[in-house]
Amino acid sequence: MISPDDAIGDLYRIAVVEERATSTARLQTFSDYCVQELERRGLRDVEKEVSIPGAGRDKQWDVAWRYDGKYRLGISLKSILKNISGTVPNRIDDLIGEAANAQLHSPEIVIGYVMIFNVEHDTVSAKHGATWSDVVHDRLVSLSGRSPPSWTIGTVEDFVLVKTDFGSSPSIVSVSRRFDDFFDALVRQVAHRNPNAIPQLRRQGADLAGGDGIA
Repeated sequence: MISPDDAIGDLYRIAVVEERATSTARLQTFSDYCVQELERRGLRDVEKEVSIPGAGRDKQWDVAWRYDGKYRLGISLKSILKNISGTVPNRIDDLIGEAANAQLHSPEIVIGYVMIFNVEHDTVSAKHGATWSDVVHDRLVSLSGRSPPSWTIGTVEDFVLVKTDFGSSPSIVSVSRRFDDFFDALVRQVAHRNPNAIPQLRRQGADLAGGDGIA
């Protein structure tokens, strides 16, 4: 079984120890972890590094699930390890653009977003009067929670902000939301919007309004 700490450890090894911060392999273990957790919750044949159709262009997503010939779930994995003040605005723009592109093509798609933030280089933004990690968190909160009947384009269903400190160790400092809750929320939305996709998910979709967790 892969744990979040395993995924962060692999990111640290590739980005810090091997000094390959831009390597496309740096988040592979995190993708494997996402696949593992989605399949544990009943989704089958979850894919990695797939091209999801969009209104402007097809775009590569880290993790995705397809049903009846159409992608119904996408998860984007991002990291901010250095150059915090320059990278944060770009990452927020990326989120809005990625989500809107996919949603304009498939409004019913469920989107999850995972951001790994290295607090080793965190600083205070004079413009915002807060640390950049707090700015990221506040922006992610404002851009999440998408669910019917509110189909706001450019927002996502749920997110996790993972804080690490690569200056001391390859471990997780804190998370904004339990990963179990994150994956539960995504699968509930998938079940709610695709009630015939997987029989065992029907009850979970029915429980959506009540907010029950997935056992």
